[in-house]
Amino acid sequence: MTEQRVLIEITDGVADVRLNRAEKRNALDPAMFAGIVEAGETLKKDPSVRVVVLSGEGPDFCAGLDFGSFQAMRDGERLSASAAVPPGNGPAKATGQRAAYVWAELEVPVIAAVTGNALGGGLQIALGADIRIVSPDATLSVFEVAWGLVPDMTGSQLLPELVGRDVAKELTLSARKVRGEEAVAIGLATKLDPEPRKAGLALARSIAARNPHAVRAAKRLLDMAGRVDLETGFAAEQTEIGALIGSPNQVEAVTASFEKRAPAFKDV
Repeated sequence: MTEQRVLIEITDGVADVRLNRAEKRNALDPAMFAGIVEAGETLKKDPSVRVVVLSGEGPDFCAGLDFGSFQAMRDGERLSASAAVPPGNGPAKATGQRAAYVWAELEVPVIAAVTGNALGGGLQIALGADIRIVSPDATLSVFEVAWGLVPDMTGSQLLPELVGRDVAKELTLSARKVRGEEAVAIGLATKLDPEPRKAGLALARSIAARNPHAVRAAKRLLDMAGRVDLETGFAAEQTEIGALIGSPNQVEAVTASFEKRAPAFKDV
């Protein structure tokens, strides 16, 4: 684990993941790219993790690419490609894409807690989460065009699903900065809170207290919505509910409710 770049603490099924380069506004350099991908891949393999909260140390979530990356681009170099990242099996192949999409690939819910700046690549990493809680004074921007670039960390494909194609184009082509309240209003963020990480951890704990198999199944189904035809989606509903009914955790959910006690779910 690249500990100097990404920190992970797991408590009662909640993984508290923090980008750890506060002095550089958690900007993305090769070590940060590697640390983010490795963190996601590590969490994929941990059956005890039920929910993830992703945030940044210090005042900022992630200010985007490190300035050294832009300097290298003038010479035609792409520093993210130098990050030591093993090959992945999903649709995201480039290192930057994997740093954002690895969070979408997790079977468990991921909550991004955004404070300060989430610019360019930083915003695209937040887009990989299932839920985004932002502070009122957070600043979000699809900023790549300001550097003569395009969003290339999955954002061009994921952003239109959230805000609509026209708003996605407006945000991308203008590179304008959006504050927290507007981000929620246009669908770029889920909800507003003055303390996003605290709110994210509270939400995560409430989700972690549910049947983890039902939570994972719900995420799978919701991720299919709009991406497959209705017949496929409806059939998937029946497959998931069939696997859940009568399963040990589902029985425990009902039993605990009747007995007015906290359920004791098993992760495997």
